[in-house]
Amino acid sequence: MRRQVHFQIDPHSGIPVYRQMVDQVKYYVASGTLASGDQLPSIRELAETLTINPTTVVKAYNELVHEGVVELRHGRGAFISAEARSRQGATRSACDKALRRHARQLAIEAAQMGASAELVVQVVEEELLKIQDGSSVEAPARASTASRR
Repeated sequence: MRRQVHFQIDPHSGIPVYRQMVDQVKYYVASGTLASGDQLPSIRELAETLTINPTTVVKAYNELVHEGVVELRHGRGAFISAEARSRQGATRSACDKALRRHARQLAIEAAQMGASAELVVQVVEEELLKIQDGSSVEAPARASTASRR
């Protein structure tokens, strides 16, 4: 079965795009979504999907190689390394911590807009359903769904 890997890039976050990509790949490894041997999208494919410069993807992949998360196989592509998960010190609590950080940011923004808790939960549930159904993610940030190889 093919699972989907979603890259979401926010050009207004203040965090460099390559860093956002690195962090997302590491999160997917920590959560178990990406496992040893899984292939990442090609540089060209990911650059086109995210509408970013291919050099940015190269920089992200090189950083992941440097950190031991990804290995590049000449002529074949980028793959999650065998020791990636152990290098991440991946635990359920690390995933929980990242999820809570994102939830807190959403809660802060929702409170600033005066949105009710019910509306926030409804919107999150709708977005999760869209992702699970393979629908495109509608958001102010650029989002991408790339098939795991």
